[in-house]
Amino acid sequence: MEIARGILIGIYLIVALVLIILTLIQAKDDAGLSSTITGSSTNNFFEKNKGRTKEGRQKRWTVILSIIFAILTIVLGIWYMA
Repeated sequence: MEIARGILIGIYLIVALVLIILTLIQAKDDAGLSSTITGSSTNNFFEKNKGRTKEGRQKRWTVILSIIFAILTIVLGIWYMA
């Protein structure tokens, strides 16, 4: 039982570190008020194929790792309370 707990904590730490790194290297996408004033359109080729770009993959992995992180947090919290 202690081996499984150690493995889960190791996976938890790795996921946390990768999640921090992915979050820090992502580019800021919010154009803010300037896009409202200039009327930039989101109906272009880049917006339609955004998931295939490097930034799209980074966002997808950030979401996946965030979900894994949350699940591991709940599992480890229940495990330590029992």
